[in-house]
Amino acid sequence: METNKKKALFIDRDGTIVVEPEADEQVDSYEKLQFLPGVITSLAFIARTLDYELVMVTNQDGLGTPAFPVESFTGPHELMLRTLEGEGVKFDDIIIDTTLEADHQPTRKPGIALLGKYTGGDYDLAGSYVIGDRLTDVELARNLGARAILLAPHVAQARRAVAQAGLDATLAVVAPHWQRVTDYLRGGQRTAHVQRYTKETRIDVWLDLDGTGQCQVSTGIGFFDHMLDQIGRHSGIDLKIECKGDLYVDEHHTIEDTGIALGQAIYEALGDKRGIERYGFVLPMDDCHCTVALDFGGRSWLVWDARFRREMIGHMPTEMFFHFFKSLSDSARMNLYVSARGDNEHHKIECIFKGLARALKQAIRRDVFNYRLPTTKGAL
Repeated sequence: METNKKKALFIDRDGTIVVEPEADEQVDSYEKLQFLPGVITSLAFIARTLDYELVMVTNQDGLGTPAFPVESFTGPHELMLRTLEGEGVKFDDIIIDTTLEADHQPTRKPGIALLGKYTGGDYDLAGSYVIGDRLTDVELARNLGARAILLAPHVAQARRAVAQAGLDATLAVVAPHWQRVTDYLRGGQRTAHVQRYTKETRIDVWLDLDGTGQCQVSTGIGFFDHMLDQIGRHSGIDLKIECKGDLYVDEHHTIEDTGIALGQAIYEALGDKRGIERYGFVLPMDDCHCTVALDFGGRSWLVWDARFRREMIGHMPTEMFFHFFKSLSDSARMNLYVSARGDNEHHKIECIFKGLARALKQAIRRDVFNYRLPTTKGAL
């Protein structure tokens, strides 16, 4: 069975562990050796707590030629290894290909000719990962039958590049920094897709709690779409909501059922809640101030202290704000306290939605280095 097989992290070197010099892409002197931020702490945590073999796989173009002498490479490389070993990080295997890209050799990443040890059946490659900073690292993962973790500072841009290369199925996550790599390997991906189909509404909600605030919302109610967009963008949650409801009746079912589906998606994405902050609160806006406090304690409760003088804001009845937040808190199984004061009704409700977003951002933050349930009960 796959569970009895070994798993590995195939880790690129330049651009992933150490900074790759822009000028010549060669770490051929001690002065050029510079670790990426967070990599030592993260690798030490992975080596100490997770059950993966660590395999360095690196292309070193023309190593051994006059342009890149072995002596120039060896000193900085060995210093890098000694530094990591001093923090408990020891590679089980180091695989270096010295060919040039123009040589088109099968030994060069993304080729797997040097990785025969890992393709013979002793390793659970489907449970293994390639960690690197280039599309060739994602291609290597595909060729191995593994998943890829792509280190890239611009997440949305990197995802587009992966999609354009047809590598979506191989990509596990785009990590803007090493802490996100560790977070994913220790705690997994916090995503959810919830479908709620009734005779009154058809709703699909996709979300990623560890996203970058990318939003795509369509409910048929413009102002409601604008408010839901605030949740994603100000919480950092990637959020996609598609809703087709019986608006020919009125707005009630669309708003209430969207709250139910969104709350369920948040609940599912949180998983066992290990390492999360659990609590959150905030927010001022123009003439308004509001408090949105929440607790992902597993029990639903809503305290609503907000009054509106207008019947409608846009095409959204103000009486439905309470129903949305009640539906959300019930299905997310969270305590939610909302209090708002202000003169401008539009600002007031927008302040509440933004406050919810900031409270979510704080409460869902996960610390895998302190991966415990935030409770003395032992369960949430």
